Amino acid sequence: MEKRLKATIAYDGTNFSGYQVQPNQRTVQEELEKVLTKMHKGIKVNVTASGRTDAKVHATGQVIHFDTSLDIPLESYRKALNVQLPTDVRIKVMEEVPEDFHARYKVVSKRYRYIWSCEAIQSPFRRFYVTPTNGIRPDIKKMIEAAQHIIGTYDFSCFCAANTSVKDKVRTVTLLEFEWHQDELHMVIEGNGFLYNMVRIIAGTLWEVGTGKRNPEQLTEIIASMNRGNAGKTAPAQGLYLEKVSY
Repeated sequence: MEKRLKATIAYDGTNFSGYQVQPNQRTVQEELEKVLTKMHKGIKVNVTASGRTDAKVHATGQVIHFDTSLDIPLESYRKALNVQLPTDVRIKVMEEVPEDFHARYKVVSKRYRYIWSCEAIQSPFRRFYVTPTNGIRPDIKKMIEAAQHIIGTYDFSCFCAANTSVKDKVRTVTLLEFEWHQDELHMVIEGNGFLYNMVRIIAGTLWEVGTGKRNPEQLTEIIASMNRGNAGKTAPAQGLYLEKVSY
């Protein structure tokens, strides 16, 4: 008898071409399904995630679900997966869930974290996990002021990659804050869902505010325009983390 399992996973995105399976590319989904299929003696096991992440984007709290016929205690199941998975993917928590649970369609909110390193000399040990600023420290007060214009429910077409096929671009951002952690500036953003590249475009736009290239009040006009061309550059992928998915 099959049961549905939910797992919270973490991965280092550095050497992945993103989460979702792609031909001739190394992906997180492929690594998970490969190990699960092996555990099920060759029977294909499909894994569903809360959403995809791009190449080089990390996750500390991605959520997946899959159906299994194996009758193994959850802790043993988690250990068996981690033993066989590559070291840049880890199963943190596993639980059995009702058969109608869906990692993608039941999402209530997601939280992302974006990290800039403002060190004058970039640490070689953080180069894959932060976006370097070459010692530039932005005006965080202006970034906080600009962020207030983003909190709320809007059509966020301006913060969406132009090549997306999604029609409905209305989303709700409930939290957008900044934190200093020594020489690192963290942007924490939470909402009911995010468009393709939305968090990275918001990060890039707010960085331009913080470095004096834009004024905080311009954010209202940018959002109202619903035009990607009016927002800032897409921030680099390696500074982004999917931190938490809530159901």
